[in-house]
Amino acid sequence: MKKGYDIVIIGGGIIGCSIAFELSKRGVKDILLVEKRFLTAGATGRCGAGIRQQWGAELNASIALESTHILEHLEEYTGYDHSIELHQGGYLLVAYTDKEWAQFQKNLEVQHKLGIESVGLTPRECLDIVPYLNLDGVVGGTFCQKDGHANPFHSTQAYAKGAMRQGVDIETFCEVTGFRTSNRAITAVETTKGIVETKMVINCANTRAPELAAMVGDDIPVYSERHQALVTEPVEPLIDCMVMSFSRSYYVQQTPHGSFVMGIGPKEEPSHNFHSSWQFLEQNCAIMCEALPILRKLNVVRQWAGQYDMSPDRHPVIDEADTCKNFYSVCGFSGHGFMVAPRIAILMANYLTGQKDSIDITKSAKKDLRPGISLSNLLLYNCI
Repeated sequence: MKKGYDIVIIGGGIIGCSIAFELSKRGVKDILLVEKRFLTAGATGRCGAGIRQQWGAELNASIALESTHILEHLEEYTGYDHSIELHQGGYLLVAYTDKEWAQFQKNLEVQHKLGIESVGLTPRECLDIVPYLNLDGVVGGTFCQKDGHANPFHSTQAYAKGAMRQGVDIETFCEVTGFRTSNRAITAVETTKGIVETKMVINCANTRAPELAAMVGDDIPVYSERHQALVTEPVEPLIDCMVMSFSRSYYVQQTPHGSFVMGIGPKEEPSHNFHSSWQFLEQNCAIMCEALPILRKLNVVRQWAGQYDMSPDRHPVIDEADTCKNFYSVCGFSGHGFMVAPRIAILMANYLTGQKDSIDITKSAKKDLRPGISLSNLLLYNCI
């Protein structure tokens, strides 16, 4: 680690590593990425790793679509010597209410406008995709074959190793403890391994991002929410796609080696609790066994907890601090950071290097924002 860098990126998840890669790809060589523990130690390494293009807002769908295109050849794109284990078995989104089904129809119109190959399904057609689905209460569903999942560890390593080959320094087990400023501009980052002078900070620390931003007087409306997941013993192939419900708040997928990974949405207070609970195990199994009764036969191998960096309206924050010039925060993805990271990284890198981008984020944001939501200094956009 040198005495100074042009840019210091905080956070060794896929957001931080992909931004480091894209910036260095554009010729920015003097970059340091610092991580408190090890790469993927936070939300990235604990996520469900789903990738979907089925969104209801055009901006979100565009970002997801282009992120998928990148992930489809990420190994070649970054020069990674291992597979990221992308599996495009599709996403089956299940609607359990008429209101939800009506919204799905509107979502399909948005997706088809962009060329996303999603389709609407009757309950019986859902069985053609997932024969073991319990149709009780099912009104319909949508499916996109290009959706799927990837290995979050290898995906992040692909970006990290690519960035290092392009000159980026990565320092793990290095905690940021403070910042130094002059004339309301960032001048240095204080870490447990010393003080690093810098002209710019990009704060990608997920649920810890608000704490870091507060050190320079910036107030980010992002909080930490525990989400738990479990994995079962491996069995022969039963389903090839991700099955997901918004109204019943569950997701489940079978991994390539046969285990099922699943989770349900919590009803918990904001916290930094990384401990899993027996209550989750009980509730998850009840909900999932009702949706897919065949799961009753499986044994649970382990469970874990991770953190979503939630914003109050589920809109991620990509913003330069009012209180400190050249201090940027990229956080608040509310559980969707992994699937949109590739395109978000390009967007951020293009902005910071003054390059044009095919997505006019500010203009798009004004179109997609809901009533009561306002733009921040740089960007605040709908990503749900």
